Amino acid sequence: MTGRVEVVRAGALTTVQDAGRGGWAHLGVPRSGALDAPAHRLANRLAGNPGTAAVLETTVTGCAVRPDRPVVAVVGGAPCRVTVDGRPAAWGAPVRVPAGAVLDAGPAARGLRSYLAFGGGLLPEPVLGSRSADLLSGLGPPPLRDGDVLPLGYATGAPPPVADAVPWPAAPDVVVLPVHLGPRHDWFTDAALRTLTTAAYRVSPQSNRIGLRTEGPALERARTDELPSEGMVFGAVQVPPDGRPVVFLNDHPTTGGYPVVGVVAESALAAAAQAGAGTPVRFVRAGG
Repeated sequence: MTGRVEVVRAGALTTVQDAGRGGWAHLGVPRSGALDAPAHRLANRLAGNPGTAAVLETTVTGCAVRPDRPVVAVVGGAPCRVTVDGRPAAWGAPVRVPAGAVLDAGPAARGLRSYLAFGGGLLPEPVLGSRSADLLSGLGPPPLRDGDVLPLGYATGAPPPVADAVPWPAAPDVVVLPVHLGPRHDWFTDAALRTLTTAAYRVSPQSNRIGLRTEGPALERARTDELPSEGMVFGAVQVPPDGRPVVFLNDHPTTGGYPVVGVVAESALAAAAQAGAGTPVRFVRAGG
């Protein structure tokens, strides 16, 4: 028998996320999974779970849930106020939540996305090997609504001592994205390539789990014809007709017809998960 977690306050956009469903791009299925992968893994480790276990990913406003049995929970990622039945509780460390108590992760004080991990992990039905919600294809559990109930597993290991915790990364003041040029950088003028790596960009309010959209100078194309649709990878920097780069994140489409000027290394993308609208973005030439 599993336990259950009831959603008391779903927040603006709260989804179930794990390590994602990689390996299905040939069928048009994005990888999905937690946008801030290091925060997801750390929250799980502190809850005594494998790093791949399913958690809740909140967006800006946080959420509140009520387990039907005692559980160890960890709220990490974007810093926020944490309470258990209205009493202050620790952020970024294991917290014991009694059966029937309300665990509330408040609005993000800095950054965008908080992660709620529960000992034993969340156990919605997996789809293609993952429990993650995919906002583009609709696979996995839908975004949470008030009153939803999620299955909760039983912990197989004890949480580590708090002293074992490592510092949580802070939300970035500037998002620095090392970019490897190609495969379609030759579709842009030399001036555009200089602009990409020297101009000041900002995170657009239109950013989401599909991509980090930017505001700033447009990149001028050297070619005006159109590409046939081709495969897109995680971290691809696609340039739509308005000329402003878009960095593809976890729920990105697996194909697209706009040219990709470069690709950002996966290790640099966790910062994009916590970068709010207006955060400065710098593209730097990888390896140089």
